[in-house]
Amino acid sequence: MRDNKGQISAELLFLFGVLILIMMISLVFIAEQQELNQAMSAARNGVIEGFATSSSAIYPEDTYREYSNTKTSLLNPYSVEIINISYENIGHDINYDKKRIQFKVYAKTSDRFKSDELVSIGDRINYNLRKSIALSFNSTQSTNKLYNPVFSQHYVYTTANVKWIK
Repeated sequence: MRDNKGQISAELLFLFGVLILIMMISLVFIAEQQELNQAMSAARNGVIEGFATSSSAIYPEDTYREYSNTKTSLLNPYSVEIINISYENIGHDINYDKKRIQFKVYAKTSDRFKSDELVSIGDRINYNLRKSIALSFNSTQSTNKLYNPVFSQHYVYTTANVKWIK
């Protein structure tokens, strides 16, 4: 008769091997999801900072000078309500060999602004969104002064124009 003691060990080794393989495959997916969660969190913080400074009429000196000449209504405090912040996977970007994620911000304002003024408010919101993501991933050195695009380990992030809800 044969001794069955070795059979249990071989089955356990096979089971542990399969579990380790499943865990390794899961970790890749979890790491990418964690990156997207971190980016979304940073995007929310950036949007809040962007509309808070814009709606309070706090601008850098060169922007203030430009608005003094052409967009004076932006120099007074106004209200902006963020409706939604979302992202879309655009696909693989061959230039950077990473997946491309595009953030979209939906907002509304009760004030009457011209379309170029809404674009300026949206640009300020998107700038702060991208800046916050760059700071979150410590990738400020690998992007330009407008933080467009922003990079993480697996993704390249861009923004679409803010969609204004009437």
